[in-house]
Amino acid sequence: MKRIIAVDISGRHRHNSRYLMVCAAVSLSVSGGHVKQIHGVNIKPFVSDNPPEVVDVVQMIERTVEGMGGVIIVAEEGDLFNQPEWLSNSMFTASFKYPESLSERMGVEIAHHISLSSRNLLLDPRSWEPIKDNL
Repeated sequence: MKRIIAVDISGRHRHNSRYLMVCAAVSLSVSGGHVKQIHGVNIKPFVSDNPPEVVDVVQMIERTVEGMGGVIIVAEEGDLFNQPEWLSNSMFTASFKYPESLSERMGVEIAHHISLSSRNLLLDPRSWEPIKDNL
């Protein structure tokens, strides 16, 4: 069994003249084709007037995984603009890789659902209503 941090970023496209992105990081224990345990989740929103570049994505990921432990960060190639893995790995202060196993891909999929859902919630004006009004 090994520990990874699966990461995904949603919103790397313009929305109302800005880039409203959410990075989700999920700390997992994985084995073969199975996710054994989820240890924690970090979610961070980011806003930019300019489209993100590779260096920006690396910084978003590193800020999101802060405090989650020194394990391998796993993210899809597309999140890092399809750079070769060795180049992406060299930009991170922690170990980094693209998903290879089924369990690593499942971890990234979990992170994707969290980042996309979180971004959609932040963009939905109804999500800002006070809870007491909904009871």
